[in-house]
Amino acid sequence: MLRYEVQCINKTDRSNPHERIQNIGGVSGGTRWKLSQPDAIAGIEQGKWEFYVKRGGHEVRVIIAKHNGNKYLKTEADGEQQNNLLSLPECP
Repeated sequence: MLRYEVQCINKTDRSNPHERIQNIGGVSGGTRWKLSQPDAIAGIEQGKWEFYVKRGGHEVRVIIAKHNGNKYLKTEADGEQQNNLLSLPECP
Protein backbone atom coordinates (compact mmCIF):
# COMPACT_ATOMS: atom_id res chain seq x y z
CA MET A 1 0.00 0.00 0.00
CA LEU A 2 1.34 3.43 -0.96
CA ARG A 3 1.09 6.29 1.55
CA TYR A 4 0.64 9.91 0.49
CA GLU A 5 0.51 13.14 2.44
CA VAL A 6 -2.47 15.28 1.49
CA GLN A 7 -1.25 18.87 1.32
CA CYS A 8 -4.11 20.61 -0.49
CA ILE A 9 -7.75 20.19 -1.50
CA ASN A 10 -10.22 21.67 -3.96
CA LYS A 11 -13.60 22.53 -2.50
CA THR A 12 -16.96 22.64 -4.21
CA ASP A 13 -19.23 25.62 -3.65
CA ARG A 14 -21.40 23.57 -1.28
CA SER A 15 -21.51 24.61 2.35
CA ASN A 16 -22.22 21.09 3.68
CA PRO A 17 -18.88 19.72 5.02
CA HIS A 18 -19.84 16.22 3.82
CA GLU A 19 -20.02 17.45 0.20
CA ARG A 20 -17.30 20.10 0.13
CA ILE A 21 -14.18 18.22 -0.96
CA GLN A 22 -13.84 17.71 -4.70
CA ASN A 23 -10.12 16.79 -4.97
CA ILE A 24 -7.20 16.01 -2.70
CA GLY A 25 -3.59 16.54 -3.71
CA GLY A 26 0.02 16.94 -2.71
CA VAL A 27 3.59 16.41 -3.86
CA SER A 28 5.34 13.03 -3.81
CA GLY A 29 8.89 12.50 -5.02
CA GLY A 30 8.89 15.99 -6.52
CA THR A 31 5.78 15.28 -8.60
CA ARG A 32 2.47 17.03 -7.96
CA TRP A 33 -0.55 14.71 -7.76
CA LYS A 34 -4.28 15.30 -7.53
CA LEU A 35 -7.16 12.82 -7.20
CA SER A 36 -10.91 13.27 -7.23
CA GLN A 37 -12.62 12.35 -3.97
CA PRO A 38 -14.37 9.30 -5.58
CA ASP A 39 -11.03 8.03 -6.98
CA ALA A 40 -9.31 8.49 -3.61
CA ILE A 41 -12.14 6.65 -1.83
CA ALA A 42 -11.94 3.79 -4.35
CA GLY A 43 -8.15 3.56 -3.88
CA ILE A 44 -8.50 3.40 -0.09
CA GLU A 45 -11.23 0.75 -0.31
CA GLN A 46 -9.11 -1.35 -2.69
CA GLY A 47 -6.14 -1.15 -0.32
CA LYS A 48 -4.10 0.66 -2.97
CA TRP A 49 -3.48 3.93 -1.12
CA GLU A 50 -3.43 5.40 2.36
CA PHE A 51 -3.58 9.16 2.91
CA TYR A 52 -2.65 11.33 5.87
CA VAL A 53 -2.42 14.99 6.86
CA LYS A 54 0.44 16.40 8.96
CA ARG A 55 -0.71 18.60 11.81
CA GLY A 56 1.60 19.86 14.53
CA GLY A 57 4.26 17.27 13.70
CA HIS A 58 1.75 14.40 13.92
CA GLU A 59 0.25 12.34 11.14
CA VAL A 60 -3.55 12.19 11.11
CA ARG A 61 -5.02 9.45 8.93
CA VAL A 62 -7.57 10.24 6.22
CA ILE A 63 -10.57 7.93 6.48
CA ILE A 64 -13.81 7.29 4.63
CA ALA A 65 -16.97 8.40 6.40
CA LYS A 66 -20.61 8.13 5.37
CA HIS A 67 -23.39 10.70 5.68
CA ASN A 68 -26.91 10.07 4.34
CA GLY A 69 -25.51 7.19 2.27
CA ASN A 70 -22.80 9.31 0.61
CA LYS A 71 -19.14 8.51 1.19
CA TYR A 72 -16.69 11.33 1.82
CA LEU A 73 -13.15 11.83 3.09
CA LYS A 74 -12.24 13.22 6.49
CA THR A 75 -9.46 12.85 9.00
CA GLU A 76 -9.58 10.84 12.17
CA ALA A 77 -10.37 13.02 15.16
CA ASP A 78 -7.11 14.43 16.52
CA GLY A 79 -8.64 16.23 19.51
CA GLU A 80 -8.31 19.62 17.82
CA GLN A 81 -10.18 19.76 14.55
CA GLN A 82 -12.97 17.48 13.46
CA ASN A 83 -11.72 17.43 9.85
CA ASN A 84 -8.19 18.66 9.13
CA LEU A 85 -8.77 18.30 5.36
CA LEU A 86 -11.09 21.31 5.21
CA SER A 87 -8.38 23.57 6.66
CA LEU A 88 -5.84 22.74 3.92
CA PRO A 89 -5.08 25.28 1.16
CA GLU A 90 -6.55 25.01 -2.33
CA CYS A 91 -4.68 22.83 -4.84
CA PRO A 92 -3.37 24.59 -7.94
